Amino acid sequence: MDLNGYRIMWLFVFFDLPTDTKKDRRNASLFRKNLLKDGFTMMQYSVYMRHCASSESADAHERRIKALLPPFGKVSILRITDKQYGNIMNFWGKVEEPKEPPPLQLELF
Repeated sequence: MDLNGYRIMWLFVFFDLPTDTKKDRRNASLFRKNLLKDGFTMMQYSVYMRHCASSESADAHERRIKALLPPFGKVSILRITDKQYGNIMNFWGKVEEPKEPPPLQLELF
């Protein structure tokens, strides 16, 4: 398998879930916990991201997300290449945050 910046993928999950009722809050919390269990990290409160070694791996994680969708609310999934992710700029106030190095470990499953 050719591992390069155009084959390695990043998945972003953006969501806006209702929290009006106790059941809504439980569903939103469960969705976030399941994203973490599937290897996603929280970038912001309603934005989670995950490194995928290939497009096929990203496909599998997208299927898992679809199976975990709560009954209400908006969930968006964005897939970008590692090359595109390399152009990200993060700021804390007016100070640019240094880019995190790409993961060194390959996925084996």
